[in-house]
Amino acid sequence: MLVDRKNMLHVILLYALDHGSVKFNRILLLCKYLITNHFKNTFMKLLDNKMLMVLLILISGGVYIVGCTHKNEPVPASVSTGTVKTNHGNHIHLAGLTNGDSTQWKLDQVHSNATWSTAFDGVAAPLTGRFNSFGVADVSSAALQTNYVTKGQPLPDTSWAFYENVPAKTHFAGYVQINTSNTGEPGRDGGCFLTTMGTSPIVAGTQNLTVTNVAYIKTTSVEFDPAGNDYLVTFNFTWKGMLGAPLTESITGKLTYVPEAAVSTTESYMGLEFQFQFNCRDYGITATDIGSTITVDLNMNFNNK
Repeated sequence: MLVDRKNMLHVILLYALDHGSVKFNRILLLCKYLITNHFKNTFMKLLDNKMLMVLLILISGGVYIVGCTHKNEPVPASVSTGTVKTNHGNHIHLAGLTNGDSTQWKLDQVHSNATWSTAFDGVAAPLTGRFNSFGVADVSSAALQTNYVTKGQPLPDTSWAFYENVPAKTHFAGYVQINTSNTGEPGRDGGCFLTTMGTSPIVAGTQNLTVTNVAYIKTTSVEFDPAGNDYLVTFNFTWKGMLGAPLTESITGKLTYVPEAAVSTTESYMGLEFQFQFNCRDYGITATDIGSTITVDLNMNFNNK
């Protein structure tokens, strides 16, 4: 009877190994049948440690077979990364200067900002600053690059248009006055910063848009950002820096639209956020206490009052 028992268990083992696709519950049913019908009276008496080990191996092998063999089951579909959902409205914002005309949008310069940052010594935490004087005007014409004796905006901030759903129609231009950089340290801002950037000190009551003190941008194309709701902007960046003449480079930045929202029954606000980077070494800046990469953030707020 012991021989028969071994033979029958061998049969079960071979059957499991030769039929990888068999379900484990079928193996268990077969074991139960053989044990009930062939070993009912002698199984518990004759079952020794060796045969118990064989049975345990058989059961664990069945688990492996069931878990790893799926010849008759369909291949799982590949995981989908999904698609980026965009949600562009139909807002159109056009520049103007007429007070009370809600179809014209005016730059709120006081509540806007133009900031820069770079790694201190090229490796440490960011050194940051903001430009106190900036505007949304096209100064690419040499005739406009001069001194303006005024305390206000030297040029109308009207060199822009924004079409939320037609980016090809969106355009803008703007400038900063380099010598108005404010890092919160007057000694640096009015001292070593000016010599490092190749410009001159502020003259009270004068807006200095001369070639040595102005850096400006002008868009050449705007398109949807395929990765989200933002826009990719290609533009010309022009600055003299420490070079003998201004250098213009084509750069790509990211534009974000902050949708129009009413703040009163007669006034609404909207915003445009623009970020880009450039390499200051291209413009002759050699100071090692600032990193090569300069990040510029332009946050412009407009109202229609």
